[in-house]
Formats: sequence, structure tokens, C-alpha cells
Amino acid sequence: MARRAANNPRQMRSKTCGCAECIEAYPPAEHGERKHRRDCVGSWQSRYRDPTGAQKARNFKKKADADAFLDQTRTEVRQRRYRDPARGKVRLDTWWEIFWEVEAKKGRLTTNNRKLGIWRKYIEPQWGGYRLVDLEYMELQRWLTAKVPGYESQKKTKEVLTALLDAAVKDGERIAVSPALNLTVTAPRPQKHPEDLKPPTAAQYALIHAALPAYYQVILRDFAHETGLRPGEYAGLRWHCVDEGERVVHIKEILVLDEGRLIRQAAPKTSAGFRTVPLTDAAWGAVCFMRDKWTPARTRSAIGDGSGLHLEELLFRGPRGGALNVNNLSRPWRRATQQAGVARQVKDPVTGRTEWWPRVYDYRHKVTTRLHDAGVPEKDAQSVLGQERGGRVTWVYTHESEGARESVRAALGGERGLRVVS
Repeated sequence: MARRAANNPRQMRSKTCGCAECIEAYPPAEHGERKHRRDCVGSWQSRYRDPTGAQKARNFKKKADADAFLDQTRTEVRQRRYRDPARGKVRLDTWWEIFWEVEAKKGRLTTNNRKLGIWRKYIEPQWGGYRLVDLEYMELQRWLTAKVPGYESQKKTKEVLTALLDAAVKDGERIAVSPALNLTVTAPRPQKHPEDLKPPTAAQYALIHAALPAYYQVILRDFAHETGLRPGEYAGLRWHCVDEGERVVHIKEILVLDEGRLIRQAAPKTSAGFRTVPLTDAAWGAVCFMRDKWTPARTRSAIGDGSGLHLEELLFRGPRGGALNVNNLSRPWRRATQQAGVARQVKDPVTGRTEWWPRVYDYRHKVTTRLHDAGVPEKDAQSVLGQERGGRVTWVYTHESEGARESVRAALGGERGLRVVS
């Protein structure tokens, strides 16, 4: 083992000190006259080697502080607990680029786009220029409370910031502890009235469907209303995924928006999204209509082959033959709901955002409620809808039946007897 240097820590010569050693190192003629003194006032330098063997140094005003630092650092290096202070001085926007290079490859495209949007909208403008070591819990909490509006925005922002700073802790402890570790979402969680959550009634759907253009009646009334598929699932449905003999469709991929650009995603929303969905007569009629109109090819193009969406394979398309997306479905839907007189706005009092009811997505809720009322086992409903947990089908998508209120009113009014439940 190499012998330790006898002069570590060592006192550094100073141009302002008047001791003999400093005057010899920095003569007065060049650096100005100084008052002579017996003891040197120069700083004390501690020199050490990090775990990689690179030599580093740090200066202190007092020798006792330099000795204490040296002992502590040698112990941390020996016990593999050493953290290079310089690694924590990187700016947050620089660290984001390092972090995002790996993080962007982990999740689904839509999830990653949401994280990137949170970074660009909230975190980068406020904290991008700060160094990692300069971030403090209380300042982050005050900013989250005052500058990020709404429960969902605060929740997602906290998740992104926590992951970003946790990675800095794991990466050789650029920072010892994440200042985002104990951040709290302070915005109240929005609560909606059941009327704003449940889908339209059969009568309301009839009014909406009558107001839709004939082409969109085939897509929405005859297919989405009968299957409960997500818009991205039937927009990405290809002819080779249709079994004409069994009258079923196989969900294998979806279309999603990537910063305004429609692309193919190799898997549905979750692993449970891979499924086979049986078609009713109305839904099969919609399939036949689209087949006859567009004559889709039964080829099986690979995702990422550089040839785009392969429109020639898509079964459901827009009126002009283009690919469907949420936007070109929502516009005729919104007009139809307003024309039918059932549309209403739900405004978030915290964020000021306005949501419209009903949504195209509510078809899933309607189909789930119909399956539940018909006595279809929850596991079977879960399988058809592509949900990972049966409980989610029950608590999120199932709503009261249309005759529930009259049944309760009749029972409470004594118009009919109540069934005894053991």
C-alpha cells in the first residue's frame, strides 16, 4: 500500500499573506507590499483519490476542517459510499436529456408523450436552469401548490419530477436524497356527479345517432355502440384481423396520435387489450359496409417497415378514405350531440378546463352496462372489453340501468313487494 503524503493537507501560498513562505512564493515587487506576519493565513488543501483513482482536492480555511474532510472522504471511498460533489452540479435540463434518453424507451408512446408534455409545460420553464444540488423540498412544494393547477396536473408533475430526481440519486448519488421524495399533491381531487359519469340513455343515443351524418352512423351507431371498442382499436382494425366465418374481430394493434401525427402502435392499451370480440348483426353490417366501400387488402404489413399506415389494409376509414383518429370522430360527434340537445359542458373550477358530455368513449360504458344488465359474467365482460381487472369493469364502466329509478320508486311506494335477500 502506498505511503500517505506527509503534507496532506498542505497549506497553500497566498498573494495576500505576509509570511516568509508566501513572500518568497509571491515577491512584493510583483504583488504589492504586504504587512509581514509570522503565521500564514493561506487555505488548507486536502488531496484525495476517488474510487476511479482520479486525484481531487478541496480547500478549507482551517486545518482542522481539512483534516476532518480528508478522514471522512477516505472512509467513504473505502466503504464505497463516496459521492463526487461535482456530479450534482449538473443543471436539471442537462440531466433531463441524460434521463430521457433511456426513459423514453420504457413506456408506451402516449404515456411518454404525456411525460414529455409535463416536462416542457411545467418543470423545465421553472427549474431547468437549476443545478441538482440547489433544488430544495420546500421550494418545490410551494411551486407545485401555487403554479401547477388541478389535481391531475399536480399528480402527473410530481410523478415525473420524482422519477427524474430518483434517477439522480441512483446514478452514483449525484444527490444524496431526492428533494421530491415527500412532495404532496395539494389540489383537491375533482368529484363528478353520477349524471356526468354515466353514458347517455337509449333515447339520448337515438337522438344523437339520428343527427350524425350517414357515414358516421355506420361507424358509431352500428359498430362502436355494439362492440365497446376504443376509438384507436377500430381505427387501427385491419382486414386480416376480421374472421368472416366466426364473425369476430381480433384486436392486435391500434392507431395513436404522436404530437399530431397518426402512427401505428404494435400493442393495444394493455396486455389484456389483445382479444377477440364477437360481433352483433348491426356490427357485422358495419363491417360489410366498410368492406364493400373500401375493399381492404388482406396483406399483413409489419409495423415500422417505413411504408406508413398502410391505408389499403384498414377496414374503417374516414369519408374520404383517410385514417380515422380521435379528432375526425369527435367533430361530427360533438355537432350531433349539440343538435340532439343532449350536450352539456362540465367546467373544472380549479383548472378552468371545459369537458363536454357525452364523449365518444362513453360507448364502452354503455356496452359494459348492457352486458351487466344481461347477466353476462364479469370475467367474460372483462375479456371482451380488454380490461386487466374485473373489478375495474364493475366499478368504473358499469352504471345503473335505465329502469333502476322507477324500480326503486315503485318499491319504496309500496307498488310492488320487495324480494327477501338472505
